[in-house]
Amino acid sequence: MSVLRVEHLASGAFDRVLRRYGIEPVGVAPAERIPGSYWGEPEAGLIGRRLFLRDDTPIHSVMHEAAHFVCMPPAQRAVLDRDAGGDYDEENGVCYLQIVLADSIEGMGRVRMMRDMDEWGYTFRLGSAAAWFARDADDARRWLLHRSLIDASGDPTWRLRGDGPAYADTRAVAVVAR
Repeated sequence: MSVLRVEHLASGAFDRVLRRYGIEPVGVAPAERIPGSYWGEPEAGLIGRRLFLRDDTPIHSVMHEAAHFVCMPPAQRAVLDRDAGGDYDEENGVCYLQIVLADSIEGMGRVRMMRDMDEWGYTFRLGSAAAWFARDADDARRWLLHRSLIDASGDPTWRLRGDGPAYADTRAVAVVAR
């Protein structure tokens, strides 16, 4: 099995998801280097709000970088150039969110996303992305919920970390609960 790549989906299949977060997809010519790519070609690159990709870029890479953009703090997002950074908990939140967002991409879906993550070499304690998502990702889900990036049903809120009133409300509850 090969992973699903940009060239395999209808033109713009994931653009709507990216644009809901204010991310601008930028196509790169086939032989050109992908700006902002942390791992190098054909992985997606991220500089500011621009997400760079080629036809051979895997969709899981596009969505992983988009999820990094969503999950990072606003100050980091403002100076973003290639290295999304983040700690262990944030990285787990990114992986969880990229799986959730896959359902919003016609031709992808979360089942295919998890298979592609396994095929590409993502590693999880339980041996697969699907096992992790089903049985070991409660901490990632809570991390996303606390930051209002998903709702109680597990659906995306289409907010960026630190943006909007829901985040402020969540922080206020956390302070009161101490």
